[in-house]
Amino acid sequence: MNIAAPAARNAPKGKAVAPRADYAEQSPELLKKFVELLGATREGSIEEPIRDLVAIRAAQINGCTFCLDMHVKQAKIHGERELRLYHLAAWRDSTLFVPRERAALAWTEILTKLPEQGVADEIYERVRTQLSEKEISDLTFVVIAVNSWNRLNIAFKPVPGSVDAKFGLSKAALS
Repeated sequence: MNIAAPAARNAPKGKAVAPRADYAEQSPELLKKFVELLGATREGSIEEPIRDLVAIRAAQINGCTFCLDMHVKQAKIHGERELRLYHLAAWRDSTLFVPRERAALAWTEILTKLPEQGVADEIYERVRTQLSEKEISDLTFVVIAVNSWNRLNIAFKPVPGSVDAKFGLSKAALS
């Protein structure tokens, strides 16, 4: 969830991306506060591997290519196995995820898609079998932050990979 993405100004050849505002340049004071929220979620009770899975899954659901690209690279750098990354979109049918991860992913999906009738008690109770109330609360803030970053980057269309050098994401050896 590293941020401060530049606007899409140098799209790959063959891809026409309309230039949009650079939100880091246009709203630095708001971005600073937003980054503080992100930092606070890292200090919560949700461990980094689950935060990585949550960030990737939300980006998949939201269709945020910039965020998906960044979070997959971060997860790989953090030691996530590639096969689990490949299975993430189908986590319900994969045997590669433990119950705690499944609970976090279920919570991520329901909060990202937000059904019209809200979050059913049955889903909350199922998640509560794997996560404490504090962990559910902290995870909710992680999901809020991830979804917010997705919306910001979808709105301004930064080029996927454009911050790799700045944030050390080239170490993932993915291109």
